[in-house]
Amino acid sequence: MSRIEQEKQTVEQMIRLYCRKKEGNETLCLQCREVLEYAHARLSRCPFGEKKGTCRLCTIHCYKPEMRERMREIMRWAGPRMLLYHPVAAIRHLWQEYIRKQ
Repeated sequence: MSRIEQEKQTVEQMIRLYCRKKEGNETLCLQCREVLEYAHARLSRCPFGEKKGTCRLCTIHCYKPEMRERMREIMRWAGPRMLLYHPVAAIRHLWQEYIRKQ
């Protein structure tokens, strides 16, 4: 699986976890679906391609301010819980961030 596809999968898991557990929805609500589609579109157009690090450490902020704030809220809530619900994806994401900091 490509780096971009892994990132898309991780973002989707985080958004679905947030929507299901925090907001109490069985399926993605309209706002979460919009954030997911926006995130997938941004990842598809990432100028770093397969060499991209995590978006949090990126030097180019390609999200609109309101979407960036919404994603930040989702990540703050879902990030720590990913270790329980999707441990492999969470550890892979943390490892990628660690590598980029080096």
